[in-house]
Amino acid sequence: MKKYLILSCLAGLVFTSCSDQLEITPPNNIIQEQIDELLASDDEAIKQKVFAGLASGLPATFRSAVPGGESVGRYNDIQGLESMRNLAANDVVFGAARPNSWGADEYEVADLYQSNSPKNYPYWRVGWININAANKLLMYLTPEVVGNSAILKQYKAMGLTVRAYYYNWLMETYQDAYMNGGSGKLGLMWYDEWKPTQPNKARESATQTYAHIKEDIAEAVQLFSQTIGYTPETSDIDLGVAAFVQARVALCAGDWNTVVSASNIILDKTNTLMDESQYVQTPDEEDEWYYAENNAFLNNAINPEVLLGWDRTISLKTNGAWRNVFISSYGGSNLCWWRIDNRLYEQIDANDYRKDNFLANDFGDYEYPANGGTYTIPAYSNLKFAAMARDKAGQDKNTCNQVDDAYMRLSEVYLMKAEAQEAAGDANGAKATLNTLLAARSKTGQTLTCDNYQGAANLSLKQFIQLQWRIEMWGERGIEFYNNKRWNIPVDRTSSANHTAKPTYPVSLMTLAIPRNEMDYNPLCEQN
Repeated sequence: MKKYLILSCLAGLVFTSCSDQLEITPPNNIIQEQIDELLASDDEAIKQKVFAGLASGLPATFRSAVPGGESVGRYNDIQGLESMRNLAANDVVFGAARPNSWGADEYEVADLYQSNSPKNYPYWRVGWININAANKLLMYLTPEVVGNSAILKQYKAMGLTVRAYYYNWLMETYQDAYMNGGSGKLGLMWYDEWKPTQPNKARESATQTYAHIKEDIAEAVQLFSQTIGYTPETSDIDLGVAAFVQARVALCAGDWNTVVSASNIILDKTNTLMDESQYVQTPDEEDEWYYAENNAFLNNAINPEVLLGWDRTISLKTNGAWRNVFISSYGGSNLCWWRIDNRLYEQIDANDYRKDNFLANDFGDYEYPANGGTYTIPAYSNLKFAAMARDKAGQDKNTCNQVDDAYMRLSEVYLMKAEAQEAAGDANGAKATLNTLLAARSKTGQTLTCDNYQGAANLSLKQFIQLQWRIEMWGERGIEFYNNKRWNIPVDRTSSANHTAKPTYPVSLMTLAIPRNEMDYNPLCEQN
């Protein structure tokens, strides 16, 4: 890991946010001896002040740009990078014509793999900087320092959750899927301290790397269980978030029992899924506008599924804008409408209301707010993330990007659990889990199941679960791209009727090469 990446994370030492209250030496002059003396104190209030600032910043690692970022915003944070991954798979159609704008390279699936690609290095950079943010906290939270302090246990659990999440994210990006050829290959160099001058490390095996990640997140779950558990705030890193990360890590590592147990930690606490009125975006009866306040994907207050998310005052609004077909620029009037591949649309059952979140026909003559241009929004465009304005009271089209983030949500827990149950040979359990989700996605008066869903008889249970992943998580977190890596499904749009770029791209090239920056700097780093 490059030392200058570590240095770019330094915005003052640990004590910046609390030096005035503690009346200690200014942060930039603190030496290790002073740190050790403070942490050895029996005064828990001092310890809490030392770590409060670092811990409070950790939720932002899922929604904020990292320091010293790229000139193009979508390469500065995880949500932007995951949006680009949505465009590099099969199920998201980008525009009604081949766009010559942001995202075009990703949609063409061009220049993604190479070590020197400018489309590669941002993933490495964002991952490591957020790991460093966790390590700045964790390196000082030793068992001796933490002791029996509930608040310090909570802070440590937050750091462990973030570190586990981003290590797993980097593994999903820079190594073949563990269960699809990656288990015998290299993983990542394991850095668990925050030291700008620490020596370079070699890559460990993938098995060793996952052992570290699993140990981190298991401890986080344990610590949250002992302290705050679940909180009512969706912006908190709590037990639900840690269990979600544990389930994802275990899914990637093929630890099926842990996927199920981690999922149950969440489902035993909360299992309310969105209903049709919350899930499907419909126009207002009076003025026929689409409002963000009525769309649960854009308004966390009416979304019972949010495990981690932020309201519009602090949300990453650009990510929502890229997917919103009614916004000027971004996902709208620059012809970059996000649409569903007709092949996936046609596999959605007629009694599945999720189909109604995509336009069956063109949406004619819509006037965009900023430039006044009038366009016809094409069929298959998504309404899942659509908003003409924030709320009816304002009716101002210029507020249509002011929406909430729902980053982790409950539906994915059901899908992870069902996939793990099927992989472990528990077909009945997998069907029961998936049937719960399908019942919640059935139109009024209907009850869809794994047995009566359109086309289910022609699919294996594994394939049917994969189909439900694609329908439910369409356009979210780049998850289709990463799932396809796990499932050995290449990019192949040749038979699509509405894709405007139809490349084929093998699964082997979904694993990025280690960036040249790292290879040039770290002589111990071995290339994939």
